[in-house]
Order: sequence, then C-alpha cells, then structure tokens
Amino acid sequence: MYKVPEEYYFRIHHVRPRFKGDIENVLLFVATEISKIPKQPEKDFADKVNNAIRRYPGNAIREIKTINNWRTEISSLFGYYIVDNGITKPGQRALDLAEKEDLVEAFKIFLYSFQYPGAHIKSHEILKQIENGVHFKPAQYILKVMQAAEKDTDGRIGLSKGEICHCIFNDLRCTAGLETPEETWKRIKHNRELNTDYDMTGDVIRYAGDIVDYMEIANLLVSHDSRMYYMNTLENEAILKFVNSAEWFSGYDTMIQNKSGTLEAINNCYIDWYNYVNRDINTTDFETDILAFIAADTDEYRQLQRNRDEVYGLLLDADEIRTKDIGDIGESLVHSHECQRIKIGGRADLIHLIKRIPTQFAVGYDIQSVELDARKRYIEVKTTISSKPLHFNKIHLTPNEWNTAGTMKDRYFVYRLMISKVEKKLFVLQDPVGLYKKDILNMIPKDGAEITFDTKTAGIFEELLTWAN
Repeated sequence: MYKVPEEYYFRIHHVRPRFKGDIENVLLFVATEISKIPKQPEKDFADKVNNAIRRYPGNAIREIKTINNWRTEISSLFGYYIVDNGITKPGQRALDLAEKEDLVEAFKIFLYSFQYPGAHIKSHEILKQIENGVHFKPAQYILKVMQAAEKDTDGRIGLSKGEICHCIFNDLRCTAGLETPEETWKRIKHNRELNTDYDMTGDVIRYAGDIVDYMEIANLLVSHDSRMYYMNTLENEAILKFVNSAEWFSGYDTMIQNKSGTLEAINNCYIDWYNYVNRDINTTDFETDILAFIAADTDEYRQLQRNRDEVYGLLLDADEIRTKDIGDIGESLVHSHECQRIKIGGRADLIHLIKRIPTQFAVGYDIQSVELDARKRYIEVKTTISSKPLHFNKIHLTPNEWNTAGTMKDRYFVYRLMISKVEKKLFVLQDPVGLYKKDILNMIPKDGAEITFDTKTAGIFEELLTWAN
C-alpha cells in the first residue's frame, strides 16, 4: 500500500457541501435566489438566503442548523455572496450563474480561481497550510500532470482518484511546489510499474475526489468507468487556459514565503479573497461550446457542426450561430426541432416561415414558428446546461415576455430546454399567463414574472427533434 514519505505528507482539505450529490440543482437554485436579494445588513441577508434554502425541495422540515450549514458551505466554497463591514451583497459568480444558467461554465470559473490556501476553510486551518508552504491550484496541477503523462507516453493517459489523492493532494512535493508535474508523473508511473495499491477509503480520498468530480462537471475531465479520468480532448482551449494561467490570489504570499503568519493577518484577507473569487474575468472566456459538450467524440462534434451549418447557414440563410452562446444554441436547437416537426407533419412547404427573431427587435419571443394549419406559434426559449440532468422547474420571463404572453395567449409557448451530458430534455409550456390564471403554475411579479411549475400538470415533455435533410 502506497504511503507518502512522512516528511512530505500533509493532507489538504476544503468545505464539503452536504448536498454534493445534488450540487448542480442546488447551486442553480440558490444562485438564482441570491441574485434577487438586494444589498443589506448581514443578518437580514442571511435570513433571506436561509428562507430560500428552506424552499428547496426536501428542506421544509430541516432543522435551522442544517439550513445554516448549507448557506455557509455555499458562501465559503463558491463565494456566492460577499460580506463587507456588516453589509452583504450577491457575488458576481451567483449573478452570472443566475443569468446564464451555464453550470459547466460556472464550475470552470470556480476551479480556475480555487486554490490552497484560500478563505474557503477556517483561519487556523489556513495557518497550517501556510506553515507548510502550500501554494497549490489543484485543477491546474492535475491537468499539468496529465499533459506530462501524455507527452511522456505519446498516448492518452488517465489518472485515478487514488493516484491524484496520494501522489498529488497529500504530498507537499506537489502542493508546496517542490517538484514539477513531470516528476510527479514519473512517481505515478513508477508506482504503476510496481502494481502499487492505494488506500481508496472514502474518507481518505474524498477531498481529491471532490475536485476531480468538479473537473468532470466542468467538462475538463471525462471518465468512462469512474475509475480513470482523462483530459477532455474537446476542451483543449479551456485546458490550455488552465495550464497557462498565472492568476493567483496573492494575499497570503508573504506568509507562505516565510512559512509563518498570524490569525489576524489571515482574517484580514477574507474580504480580498471573496472579491478575488468574484472578480471580472471577461477576458477569460469559459462559456460552454454546447456542441462540444454534448458530443461523445471529435467525429460527433464535427457532425453536429455540419448539421448546424446546414440548417442555420445554408437552408435558412441565418446569421452565424455562436456555439458558445447558450441562448443562441438553445434557440438553434429549438429552431431545428420546429423545422423537423413541421417536416414530419407533412408541411415542409411551411418551413420557410419558421424564423429566429433578432434580440434587438424585443418582440417578447425568440422564434416565430407555425402549426401544421399555418397558424402562428410564438416561442420563448429558456436553456440550461449542466453535467447531470436537472429538475430545475423555475423560469423568469421579462416584463416584455410576460406581456407578450398575455397578448398571444394560447399562441405563446415557453420551451424549457435542459441540456446535460446524458440527455436533452424539452419541456413545453403553452399559454403561461392562462396557466397562471387557472392556478396551474405559480407566478411572482419580480422584474417581470418568476414562474414555478410542476412538470406533471403545467405542460408536456417532447422529444427534441434533430433536423434531417
């Protein structure tokens, strides 16, 4: 059984959310709720976040201690709100996720900033890391080791959670920067040659396992059997950004260099850390290329591109569709669905009437489609992307969209498109204003309409059709 040499052994850790098994649904829900809370005194803000968490399915009867734990875990690990001098406000990361609903991008950004030491653990634990000289960005280092492995072997190489835990996370030669990723790979390779076993007990590998799981949600890694993890070849652009990044929160650097610090100095870094996590990173584009996300390999990715170009470039003479704009690609997939629906219905002569409406026209819907009898169908598309299937049943309509829905009545449809690695689900709501008047869905007026619905009663799931010429 492999053991890190005693002089190099140091176990790093971070906050582990109690909701990790449902983390994407929870973070999207909570980020959306936090984004609606205005800046206010810390206690008032915390109470509102707690109330939102309690509304999450299954939380209504939980004890306040559990609700508080959820809130502090979300704050500590993901920085979704910022407390400064007793006043709290939503963080940029929560605002971005609530607006874009791109969980894959959100996890890339999280991992891009995540480091040890960082203010995601208690001050005395940060001090231990400082005293051991820890200076470590886990996602970046893991990717560098994988790159070194593939360069050395001239092949596709994966790492196991055991190897990542024992040979990277728990070894100061890696976490304190004493050795290069190339040297780390040589150690792992040597262990393989010796058929070395690793302690795979859950409590032992869980922190390294968390980061690997988050990297898989971010689409940076892929795993076919949950045993070996490989770099995702369809994410080379994002992987290079990670590997080449020099971004680092420097608040602890002097203490790390001296391998000593004080709790007071560490506490003084907290607000700077949360501002760092929520900084503007527009210069680093992590928006998800949805075609790359849903493709199983390079061949399928190219086929999806060809299909897209045929439908939206040649057939319809539409503007170029950006594969990194969730709104665009969601509308494109729905546009393809509508074209195929009409074609299957025997009315290919009507396909030319199906049009995407430019955003600047502000008509209150994204696509003008038709029924088989040529009546108009007005479609607003709401798209979410995640690693695992979501059960998120909330949407927001702007004032213009809600007013248009009221005017168009049963001719107005909301297409809720949820894209994950394993499926593409399309849920269709017809006449949302009418459904609200019949008490079939809930609506809260808030900068338009916050709509919550039950998929069993408010609409129907449809198979998402793919254009076939």
